[in-house]
Amino acid sequence: MKKFLTGILLAVLILALAACGAEEDKNGSTSGSDEESKVIKVGASNVPHAEILEEAKPLLKEKGYDLEIEAYQDYVLPNKDLDSGDLDANYFQHIPYMETQIADHGYDFTNAGSIHIEPIGVYSKKYKTLDELPEGATILISNSVADHGRVLAMLEAEGLIKLKEGVDKTKAEVKDIEENPKNIQFDANYEAALLTQMFESEEGDAVLINSNYAIDAGLNPMKDSIALEESDSPYVNVIAVNTGDEDKPGIKALVEVLTSKEIQDFILEKWEGSVVPVTK
Repeated sequence: MKKFLTGILLAVLILALAACGAEEDKNGSTSGSDEESKVIKVGASNVPHAEILEEAKPLLKEKGYDLEIEAYQDYVLPNKDLDSGDLDANYFQHIPYMETQIADHGYDFTNAGSIHIEPIGVYSKKYKTLDELPEGATILISNSVADHGRVLAMLEAEGLIKLKEGVDKTKAEVKDIEENPKNIQFDANYEAALLTQMFESEEGDAVLINSNYAIDAGLNPMKDSIALEESDSPYVNVIAVNTGDEDKPGIKALVEVLTSKEIQDFILEKWEGSVVPVTK
């Protein structure tokens, strides 16, 4: 009987110690927790985001943080994984897209820092300028509504169309076109990642391609596009985090490194204007 009671007391003691240890881990007081907090997991598009993050790794290491990069080929999963807590941050999207995702899915995200702009470009294997586009030409664009305003604002700046007065250009849609002298047709039935394939197969007369996909496909936006968005575009790519995490030391260190002169110089040298860093 005595041995039985001793066994019970020992089991209770072990459970109590385990619970205490778990509470310490939860509160971040154990060495294992401290070690884990020094790892920052960031989801990113392959190009240029993941490449920029790779360049930032040693600089972040100097600040005491290990950077883990999770590469994605689409624009949906990085936000789902951030929302679920599988990522500490993601780096692939511009502000209007993030705002649309928040509205559509109820995400509670915050922009922790603006890093760079990827000018969107018009590409064509049939024509060398926008002026050469014929009457009724078809332009292929992404099926992401968040990109439509950007595309239309760019084409308006190029003199190809004119939007209705007072329309918010970041939210403009094809129906908001007021003047379309060449009767341009817009085909928005393609995932953004597939537009480079449409360009290579000569679908349509011209294709609007995001620079990250263009570069990933071996295109040089500065040389291969027939028109390129101006570098003062409001579509800046950001570090997105769950609201409240923007003040974490690791996230602040990440943004500090990505906006440092070393990374800005790397971006300018690597992509020669196809990717433009945001200056403080």
